Amino acid sequence: MIRVALVDDQAVVRAGFRVLLEDHEDLEVVGEASSGPEAVTMVRRTRPDVVCMDVRMPGGDGLTATRQIVAGRDGDLPAVLVVTTFDLDDYVFGALEAGASGFILKDCDPDDLAHAVRRLAQGQGMVDQAVTRRVIAEFARRRPAPEPDHAAGLLTPRERDIVRLLAEGMSNAEIAAALHVEPSTVKSHLGRAMTKLDTRDRLQTVVWAYRTGVATLPTR
Repeated sequence: MIRVALVDDQAVVRAGFRVLLEDHEDLEVVGEASSGPEAVTMVRRTRPDVVCMDVRMPGGDGLTATRQIVAGRDGDLPAVLVVTTFDLDDYVFGALEAGASGFILKDCDPDDLAHAVRRLAQGQGMVDQAVTRRVIAEFARRRPAPEPDHAAGLLTPRERDIVRLLAEGMSNAEIAAALHVEPSTVKSHLGRAMTKLDTRDRLQTVVWAYRTGVATLPTR
């Protein structure tokens, strides 16, 4: 059973998400909060696998809460899924930098929300598929100066190539085709790279790649 926490200042939104998620037998809503500070306390108490986090809340923003939840999490849990009405705004990029594992739009299909929660619970970060490459490109533009990281030297040339292609928005299958290897080989190399980099999921691996200059925005 995947344990989910809901954070949104609108009770009707939380109620709607609860109904949508608990319609799936493998998902259970274990807590709710209406502000960032409430969310931090609630997460410590309920220990969910995934937190569905709104970012614009008058009682305390979700970015600060995300940062505190990620900094204080025990092992791999929980992952933060930002649920937003905007696909390209400062809150989304702030959430990525704060350590969120993915985001999805509030007007998504109900099954997409459940799918996103499952992916994050499995350690597979994600963004809404309709805006994946645009979000990655915009994030890269906003991080023009690479930051040195000794972990980059731990990657093999193959692992470095795979992380770079992942940061360009490619799926495992697309990376496999580009490198003329099997998708299972890509998955294995990527898993080892993430362990070396201490990144929880694919999305935070992309953030790391642009921060350190392993990936750069293509010249248009």
